[in-house]
Amino acid sequence: MSATYAIDHTHDPAATSWVGSANQPGSAFPLQNLPFGRFRLAGSGGECHNGDWRLGIAIGDQVLCLRTAGLVDHADMHRLMAQAPAARQALRHALFDGLKTGSASQAAWSAALMPQADVDMGLPCPVGDYTDFYTSIHHATTVGRQFRPEQPLLPNYVWVPIGYHGRASSVIPSGVPVRRPKGQTRPAAGSEQPNFGPSRRLDHELELALFIGQGNALGEPIGIDQAEAHLFGVALFNDWSARDIQGWEYQPLGPFLAKNFASSVAPWMVTMEALAPFRQPFVRDAALPAPLPYLSSPDTLAHGVINIELEVWLQTAQMREAGHPGDRISQSNYADAFWTAAQLVTHHTVNGCNLQPGDLLGTGTLSGPKPEQAASMLELSNGGQAPITLSTGEQRSFLEDGDSVILRGWCSRPGAARIGLGECRATVLPARA
Repeated sequence: MSATYAIDHTHDPAATSWVGSANQPGSAFPLQNLPFGRFRLAGSGGECHNGDWRLGIAIGDQVLCLRTAGLVDHADMHRLMAQAPAARQALRHALFDGLKTGSASQAAWSAALMPQADVDMGLPCPVGDYTDFYTSIHHATTVGRQFRPEQPLLPNYVWVPIGYHGRASSVIPSGVPVRRPKGQTRPAAGSEQPNFGPSRRLDHELELALFIGQGNALGEPIGIDQAEAHLFGVALFNDWSARDIQGWEYQPLGPFLAKNFASSVAPWMVTMEALAPFRQPFVRDAALPAPLPYLSSPDTLAHGVINIELEVWLQTAQMREAGHPGDRISQSNYADAFWTAAQLVTHHTVNGCNLQPGDLLGTGTLSGPKPEQAASMLELSNGGQAPITLSTGEQRSFLEDGDSVILRGWCSRPGAARIGLGECRATVLPARA
């Protein structure tokens, strides 16, 4: 069994930390989680203690600086991520043992703690390359029905993990506002000339970012049994989309300006080791074909799926002014994805493509089978034809200026400690004049 599936003492639900906030009910970051991110002192303008971004882990409402704790001597997240699974697991064990109640490290490590409220979080790691997949058959079918009612799901979908190359330069940290994009849209009735201007159909997409740890050499595919060893962790991810721009430009090569203006990622990477208690079998409807042999293995069938609960919250400007936290507009689960994380890695490299530490694989919009599990406004409003009504009486078909979208996620099951992915949020700003 892969080391990334192993359940050990670091998953003990009874274990507690000397960092009191980590033991609070509902804490996203208990001792069993230990997600990685990059931070600097708030307002330090890119410097922390006269150095670069620091590497840290979240524990309760605190950040533990790995360098100050003596666990690393550098600030290179790629270097940390590129370690073999055994080294990653050893670091997890050291963190767990140092932070657990009664640890001899408490006195020394207390100086390495900072309140999360006092730091700025950046991207969890510099993103080298970004590939976005299309792993929800429910999203693919619903959207396909809007664009191609005669053939909602294309024949290749059930055989090949569909993906396209995204834009890494516009992957931004949670909290950075998103400017409404401009672009060409379909011509008005009776006209041949397309319109140009701000998107009127701005949308969110609830996704997960899968971060690559160890890379592979050019020309050397990663087999399905080795794929998990090349995954470092998972973070919440919002791949913003301009549906009207997309509807005009996507043929014949797919979206371009509709997708490359912004993609928001949460600050914390929850490691594959932390996710071990939340694995479940990979099962498909008997009416659908089994994956080709290169995308299947006993480990994948037994443990390939990760159960992660996901939510989308929408807070309008009116809500924010009134102190209203927003409305939950969608709830889904990564377990409903058609393709597993390991299958994405293997398919991406089967032709010899080389992945590198810090590469980001987006899962695609993670909609579930029920209408309330739709993970985009395009689905929730049926392409804008059925606006949703919020608790304030406001209606939305697509996102308006001033709207904030907040993604949240967590894992829970009986016999395991609940762990969270934190949140990914951004507010929509008006298009530039």
